[in-house]
Amino acid sequence: MDPREATVGPLPRIAVLVPCYNEQASIAKVVADFRAALPEAAVYVYDNNSTDRTADTAREAGAVVRRATQQGKGHVVRRMFSDVDADVYVLVDGDSTYDGPSARDMIARLLADRLDMLVAVRVEEGTGAYRRGHRLGNLVLTGVVRRMFGTSFSDMLSGYRVFSRRFVKSFPVLSGGFEIETELTVHALELDMPVAELATPYYSRPDGSESKLNTWRDGFRILRTIGKLYRVERPLPFFSGVGGALALLSVVLSVPVIVTYLEQGVVPRLPTALLSTGLMILAFLSFACGLILDTVTRGRREMKLLAYLAQPAPGEPPRHAAGDASR
Repeated sequence: MDPREATVGPLPRIAVLVPCYNEQASIAKVVADFRAALPEAAVYVYDNNSTDRTADTAREAGAVVRRATQQGKGHVVRRMFSDVDADVYVLVDGDSTYDGPSARDMIARLLADRLDMLVAVRVEEGTGAYRRGHRLGNLVLTGVVRRMFGTSFSDMLSGYRVFSRRFVKSFPVLSGGFEIETELTVHALELDMPVAELATPYYSRPDGSESKLNTWRDGFRILRTIGKLYRVERPLPFFSGVGGALALLSVVLSVPVIVTYLEQGVVPRLPTALLSTGLMILAFLSFACGLILDTVTRGRREMKLLAYLAQPAPGEPPRHAAGDASR
């Protein structure tokens, strides 16, 4: 289905966003693939302080090249979402592992089903496309998010996604590195946005292109981000859990003190009694903090929801004059 058939009024303005760092070996193919698949789209390559000819190669291939100086994929995505104005956004890595022709089907699905985010599920083509450590880490981290936030995606760390305008303009990017995919996923789940997945081919990197993702270091960073997002977005269960653990420890420590007092009428372990009392007080304080922060979080979520609703839904006539896909 052509995305033109899913819209009423002016055609949607499509922007392809490609964050890049030292991708000289692959960026020309990425730009060529997406220009061929989406000739009506503007292709933006944001160079993140590359030390090779990534920027020049992308420019020669026909992309609009801009520079993002703050290092890290999250910082680049924040800059792209802020700078580029469009109705549909395609976010893809510049390593030529994702399938450009699939973009048209992804956009058609987004517009036809009025989705806010569609994630490309990677289907490995050939051997070596998916590193074993990355595959295991993706399964583990996706499972953790599903456990903490409910229904999740089968490929949470996919770097190939299509967004509506209202998703992009309501998304407060906070992360700075590869944990940006986790933040995108949690943002959609917390606002209960209409989302979906679509299987797409996933290829090996071309010769001369190296992955910037460190399996262990970035895996722990993503796990830490999940924990932070859970604390921020779900403060009541988080602090209730902390309070429950403190209360349990307090009870365990207090049992021998209470038994001794009932048998002998004295409290010989005064430090233990004081520690147990202090832990129980901290448990109640933790629970109280969870209640207060839960109220704050609800207010913050309502503000994000208002920003989300201020933008037109996918497939609706744009609320702006047609023009260039850039401010």
